[in-house]
Amino acid sequence: MTGLAAQPQARPSLLSLRQKKITSRILIYFLLFFIAAVIIIPLAWMVSTSFKPKSEWFMPQIYWIPRTFTLQNYQSIFNNPALPMVRWFANSLLVATSVTVLVLVVDSLAGYAYARMKFRGRNVIFSLLLVTMFLPGMMFLIPNFLTVNALGWLNSYAGLIAPALAGVFGVFFMRQFFLSLPKELEEAAYIDGATRLQTFRHIALPLARPALATLGIITFLASWNDFLWPLLVLRDRNLLTLPPGLSTLQGAYTSEYGQMMAGAVITALPVLLLYIVLQRYIVESVQTTGLKG
Repeated sequence: MTGLAAQPQARPSLLSLRQKKITSRILIYFLLFFIAAVIIIPLAWMVSTSFKPKSEWFMPQIYWIPRTFTLQNYQSIFNNPALPMVRWFANSLLVATSVTVLVLVVDSLAGYAYARMKFRGRNVIFSLLLVTMFLPGMMFLIPNFLTVNALGWLNSYAGLIAPALAGVFGVFFMRQFFLSLPKELEEAAYIDGATRLQTFRHIALPLARPALATLGIITFLASWNDFLWPLLVLRDRNLLTLPPGLSTLQGAYTSEYGQMMAGAVITALPVLLLYIVLQRYIVESVQTTGLKG
């Protein structure tokens, strides 16, 4: 009788648990929808404005779909001799690709060294590197500028690329990933006669593809959208990248908003395509990267 009496009391608790789960899911979905809307709405307005004629830029009513669809904004920025869009796009692609490749090489080697190699002062040096992550990036503008100027790299691609190789986040990120890999795989390679570099090249590096893809996208995005540093280093208009180049569309008294939105769409497309291609590796990296210290 006692067991039979306890069964009806268990049902309400199960129902309450289900209700709590459903409520929590609804709240999570609502939060995700809100975050997605905050991100997507400005992007959608940017794309919509890029296809609107000038007469529709400041209309009192909001039209998400242009009433008069036009490609005039795109034609204007590509046909204007004062706006070398193709050259700026090529400059951005060259700089962002070079920075990404070099950062992946340097940070993967440094991360593996801090994760697997034992040398005097390793923990102290790594701790000092981590401290720099808490410093604002504006603090390094003047030292980097003076260094690039002393090396004679002002107004050159080298001056754009070299300072980006000193980032600490990539070293920390790759170190944490390599720490999550089982040491038995590398020890088996050592038994077979592999050197440290061969083990890194043939064992650790292939397993680090998800982490490399994630770091690559983060680095490419940061370099592609960088505005302040190219503006400080470059003087030649033909060497400009897209962000500082597109800023010339905004004058002191007038702004070509349609052309600015068209340029922003062109700037966003490569990063969006890169993310779509490497999305699988990013998800895999999030699932597998550990946080061992």
